[in-house]
Amino acid sequence: MSWEFLLTSFVIVATPGTGALYTIAAGLSRGWRAGILAAFASTLGIVPHVLAAMLGLTALLHASALAFDIVKYAGVLYLLWMAWQMLRGTGSLAISTEQSPRSAMRVLVDGLALNLLNPKLSIFFVAFLPQFMAADDVAPLLTMTGLSGAFMLMTFVVFAIYGVFAAMLRENVLSRPVVVRRIQRGFAAAFGLMAARLAIQER
Repeated sequence: MSWEFLLTSFVIVATPGTGALYTIAAGLSRGWRAGILAAFASTLGIVPHVLAAMLGLTALLHASALAFDIVKYAGVLYLLWMAWQMLRGTGSLAISTEQSPRSAMRVLVDGLALNLLNPKLSIFFVAFLPQFMAADDVAPLLTMTGLSGAFMLMTFVVFAIYGVFAAMLRENVLSRPVVVRRIQRGFAAAFGLMAARLAIQER
């Protein structure tokens, strides 16, 4: 595994995106446990895309405009729903002191859904991983599995750091209702912008 792969992966993972934003929001709204759980959910949501890349299912998304658009617009609607919940102060990312098992499950489910409904991830792995594989690789699937595992581990570690750091600011946020409302609106706007960006993406 080359240093070029590790460096490139780190830059990609550390750049704020839907998963990173969700993890930060979870840590800030529900504490460090929720932040780590959100990081785990975001990482777990990568698995189906990696499998799709390995099994060639990504070719279907790339070739079929209908299949791509179905997944894409499902993701857009989900992001808009998350934005609406943030505005209302409800849902898995509502800033609250509640730490019930149900709220933890919602953090997990929402984190998984946000990644599962992003068709660009599958195409990303098809385009990204082969760049770091030898043309004469005798076990390409094994190599891709190793690269994917390293990418996922890095994703979890970086996102968990984001979530825990956000949780450290939580007490200061909870004591200031005005700040809470502004943060909710900010996250709602961010999810809305990500929905818009996903909506205009092409295959």
